[in-house]
Amino acid sequence: MKKIAIFALAAFALASCNNETPKVEEKTQGQQAPAELKIAYVEVDSLMTQYTFCKEQAEILEKKSQNIQNTLNQKTQSLQSAAAKFQQDVQNNKYTQQQAEAVQASLMKQQNDLQALQQRLGNEFQAETEKFNVALHDSLQHFLAQYNKTKKYSLILTKQGDNILYADKSFNITNDVIAGLNKAYKPGKKEEKKEEKK
Repeated sequence: MKKIAIFALAAFALASCNNETPKVEEKTQGQQAPAELKIAYVEVDSLMTQYTFCKEQAEILEKKSQNIQNTLNQKTQSLQSAAAKFQQDVQNNKYTQQQAEAVQASLMKQQNDLQALQQRLGNEFQAETEKFNVALHDSLQHFLAQYNKTKKYSLILTKQGDNILYADKSFNITNDVIAGLNKAYKPGKKEEKKEEKK
């Protein structure tokens, strides 16, 4: 599950930027294309590790993933122990046929319940990850809209891994974006309450 949490965060660029159509400003009548194309890019990997919101959410998702894994491991071990005990008791003729069938049915129900729990917890985790991706996408889009009022870039790209084959470092606005996002970020009520108690 830990790998799922980290993958979900790293997939931000794909989930949030590639799934939606990029915002393209419509030309009004008489408006000409800029004579000079001004391009910039943001390194998603740096954004994920340096934007406070991302770091906090990564920690929350990692803890949730670990809790899910611990819960499932505990229930799986309990079921395996019960099944092993049942097998041993059957071999030692401790049950009548009717009792054995009842215990076996109970074990099958526990197994089905465990599978349902695994599915439910997986869906909840995925929904929480998607909620984070939407919130991250929205905060980035909102910040870039404000940021670009003065910077006037024609195009701002995301760079993750090698998806841009070559880019001059002078086009890299990652540090500006991270600094601006961190400055604008207001932690949620839970974090504020923790700070007040300290």
